[in-house]
Amino acid sequence: MNRQIRRLGVAVLVLFTALFAQVNYLQVFHAKALTDDPRNTRRIIQTFSRPRGTIVSADGTVLARSKPSGDEFKYRREYPEKNLFGFVTGYFNFNFGATGVESSYNEELAGDVPALRLSRLRDLFVNEVNVGNVRLTIRKDVQQVAAAALGANKGSVVALDPRTGAVLAFWSNPSYDPNLLSSNDSAAGQRKLLLDKSPDHPLLPKMYREVFPPGSTFKVVTSSVGLQTGKVTPAAPVYPQGTSFNIDFTNRDLANFGGERCGGALFEILRVSCNSAFAAMGSQTIGPPLMVQGAESFGFNSKPPIDLPAAASSRFPTSFPANQGNGPIARASIGQGDVVATPLQMAMVAAAVANKGQMMVPHVLDRITDKNGKVIRTYQPKVWKTPLAPPNAETMRQAMLGVAASGTATRLQIPGYEVGGKTGTAQIGSDRSHAWIIGFAGPPGDARVAVAVIIENQPGASEFTGGRIAAPVGQQVMAKVLQDMAAAGQLGTGSTPPGTTPGQPPTSAPATPPPTTPSVPATSQPPATVTTPTTPTSRP
Repeated sequence: MNRQIRRLGVAVLVLFTALFAQVNYLQVFHAKALTDDPRNTRRIIQTFSRPRGTIVSADGTVLARSKPSGDEFKYRREYPEKNLFGFVTGYFNFNFGATGVESSYNEELAGDVPALRLSRLRDLFVNEVNVGNVRLTIRKDVQQVAAAALGANKGSVVALDPRTGAVLAFWSNPSYDPNLLSSNDSAAGQRKLLLDKSPDHPLLPKMYREVFPPGSTFKVVTSSVGLQTGKVTPAAPVYPQGTSFNIDFTNRDLANFGGERCGGALFEILRVSCNSAFAAMGSQTIGPPLMVQGAESFGFNSKPPIDLPAAASSRFPTSFPANQGNGPIARASIGQGDVVATPLQMAMVAAAVANKGQMMVPHVLDRITDKNGKVIRTYQPKVWKTPLAPPNAETMRQAMLGVAASGTATRLQIPGYEVGGKTGTAQIGSDRSHAWIIGFAGPPGDARVAVAVIIENQPGASEFTGGRIAAPVGQQVMAKVLQDMAAAGQLGTGSTPPGTTPGQPPTSAPATPPPTTPSVPATSQPPATVTTPTTPTSRP
């Protein structure tokens, strides 16, 4: 009898030990996996049963906050600035999930990071969660200027601080009001369905998720690759005067804008945006392998590491078969053919030139604070790529100053500041084009803002350039950024580097180190809308 009792006791002990081990496994070792399982609706509902942190602009304007919802979820998000920051904040919804900053910094906004967690015991007694508040790098007044300057035109505006990668303006039209999607009822679902079906794609943040042919703005990349590889200097080659570049296997040459005759050395052909010279530079002077290598050193064929979800990669062809002749590489060298870029990418190109050849990681986060205002995290600027040695970056900077001083980008000028730029008009049909401008501005030798503007699908492809259509938009945005910085006492007087005259080739020779293969991480291509040109013409 005692033996049977002992056996029963051992069996009960084994079962109890197994149960104890299983409970500990579920509640300790497997707890996070169960909590984060997308099928765990209790966690999702719990998230909506308490307020999230606020999102504020760089000048303190509240962009997103929680308010009582009056339904089972208790809270919903409210976006006081409506569509002005819709693509930046994104939305937060039980049925659709989260986008924008609401997605990128979801854990911080929910208070679900170690620096913000209060003890579980205190949570139980006071029903309090220490959520994080997110402060952005974008000022409301700069964003308003970007939206007003673009007006009713379809297009995008991106402004960056070249020194840090901080996003200073991030606007695309058409946009959307995230309040339409923040409720958790069926009406929000119907509104989202209508927005998804709209041919204007108002839910797509084109600034960093749609790619376009960059047109002549890409000549900044081609010029930079020529300098960095040592194939081009400010003095040579001197390209012959001509009206077109001969394309193999066809009687249709690559023509200059309006049939104009142009040629010369680097500064002159960039100033007038000479198609024939840049086609020769990319296809003959530099050649396809180095062009691919150089474009990738600027971030093409890589996903930009911005702190927003699903950024698109800008693309440059990686293969130019000999049996196709010189046409594909000639067109690619002037930003046409199969070359496509996001507005963010082209702003980063301008910023790298202005920042001594260093391309910084773009970011919208400035800092995260707790509910008492204590800073728990401040964004630390990071270098992403270095496509240019400093002397070569200075040569390109001077060349772009010349374009703004007396070339195709004169409408980019800002009185009292040093301004560089490059225009582009990428033809997408017989009578339609995208108008581009990229540029930078600041005190002499100290650019504080870089910009890219695209105005889509403009009529009369042969009647305008990016300088007349897009440059005034970029000028207004950069002027506002500099005005705010000056008012805050953040601008110095700057200085022109020794041995240089703004807009003129430097007196000292640029550095031309042997070309090296840049390290480009392999990335997957996120979904993106591609606007493909039907003709190879690139206008200034």
